[in-house]
Amino acid sequence: MTTDEIVPQLDALAARLERAAEQLRSGDVSSDVAATLVEDAAALASQASAELERQARDDGAAGSAPGQDSLL
Repeated sequence: MTTDEIVPQLDALAARLERAAEQLRSGDVSSDVAATLVEDAAALASQASAELERQARDDGAAGSAPGQDSLL
């Protein structure tokens, strides 16, 4: 997956996290709904993290970034 493909996915995940945060901040949700929103937000954050890690591995497999030297 290329950076051009992953950015829209990450943007969509970030938008969903922002909506969940807005709902939680509003205080207009029951404790059950708030708990579900928190669980959903954690799952979304995990998914975003996995996508970023996958992209970093793919970039690493393609070679080092320009200007980056290996430590050993």
